[in-house]
Amino acid sequence: MIKSERLIHAAYILEHFAQMAEKSRAPDGDRQGDGWGISWIDEENVWQTKKSIQPIWGETSVFSQIPESRLFLVHARSSSFPQHKNEIHFNQPFVEERHGFVFNGLVRGISIPVGPNGSIGSQKIWFLLKGLLRQYEPKTSLIFLKNMLEKNSKAVQALNIGLSDKKNMFAFCWYSENPEYYNLQFYDSPSLKILCSEALEGYDFSPLKTNSILTF
Repeated sequence: MIKSERLIHAAYILEHFAQMAEKSRAPDGDRQGDGWGISWIDEENVWQTKKSIQPIWGETSVFSQIPESRLFLVHARSSSFPQHKNEIHFNQPFVEERHGFVFNGLVRGISIPVGPNGSIGSQKIWFLLKGLLRQYEPKTSLIFLKNMLEKNSKAVQALNIGLSDKKNMFAFCWYSENPEYYNLQFYDSPSLKILCSEALEGYDFSPLKTNSILTF
């Protein structure tokens, strides 16, 4: 997630994100090569999104085509199951009229009486979060979501969520295993804020502690 005080092209940051994603491995050894997506706020304050089923590191030439914005959400996907590969609608970010969402984690066996709609875990978590956001402000919604999933899932190994309301960015970091992989990182300067699953080259990142929320 990227937030800037002025309009910027994100290509430079995306290059480093793609390099990080190519090197990164999930705890099971899987690569982040099952597609990628980017959402940004346009000049009319509307979410725009571009997605691909190709690995992000193979499509760096596309980065220069992304318009300037003050806010970007980016996600590189590692599909948990073979039957869910090459399905572009599974690729994040997920956006609606006001909010944009990215997720990295592992939640097994979500079981809630009403809903949640969705074929994969990230879609189900987004469905639940959207319902909470209709009633509560973002930070409260993220806390309620964590409590809901703990009570209604077989196991929550990690729940890392990036959320934006077009103006602010919210990062929720929680994990019980594999801290070296699930520990979120943030960069904070007066003009530029970056939240990422791993530190990016060229920026002085700091770790976000588990069970914490950061707002930019």
